[in-house]
Amino acid sequence: MHPQITVSSLDIERLEALFDALPTATANANARLLAELGRAKVVEPEQMPPNVVTMRSRVSFEIEQPPQQLCLTLAYPKDMAELDDGISILTPIGTALLGLSVGDRIDWPLADGQMSTLRILDLPYQPERAGEIFR
Repeated sequence: MHPQITVSSLDIERLEALFDALPTATANANARLLAELGRAKVVEPEQMPPNVVTMRSRVSFEIEQPPQQLCLTLAYPKDMAELDDGISILTPIGTALLGLSVGDRIDWPLADGQMSTLRILDLPYQPERAGEIFR
């Protein structure tokens, strides 16, 4: 069972545009992200709870196997070059992070196919909480 996720309508619009621009051959690779978006509670950016991971959020989380703690910025692929701490939404971990709240846990397959548990520890920065909402 996966925890409820919340995604902003603006993030949904941008992710749909990203999918439209991707080569057809990559569609299957992003099926899990599409499935996550399909089960998400969608809210306007102004109504986003302050403890939810959104696009461009800096999120502190742990992975149980292999054990590690990370603090990364969830990013669109086009923004990765400008970020020292970016993780693409198109990676398995990036997909898992989107929409989770601080304290949430999710069992998720990593890039190597192994299952692990991710847990959100903290959200040092969220654009919506900071009032940075751009259409």
